[in-house]
Amino acid sequence: MFRVLTLRTVTVKVEDKLRKKMGSLPINWSQYIREAIAERIEREERRKAAEKLLESLQVRERLVPKGFINEAVRETRRTR
Repeated sequence: MFRVLTLRTVTVKVEDKLRKKMGSLPINWSQYIREAIAERIEREERRKAAEKLLESLQVRERLVPKGFINEAVRETRRTR
């Protein structure tokens, strides 16, 4: 089965000087901007996932009572 792509128009305003420079380069600016947007979205999604993971790790950190690890190490040393 074939999937039909639906493209939407996004308008970007640039200064005349910049537009002239863009026109002097053999770059498909539409494709470049699409790829840049997709890359930025991916970075933001990764950042949000990392923040969520960090938050979940911080919650887990509180599951171990304060001082428990130190006390466990001391107890282990005493029993040697």
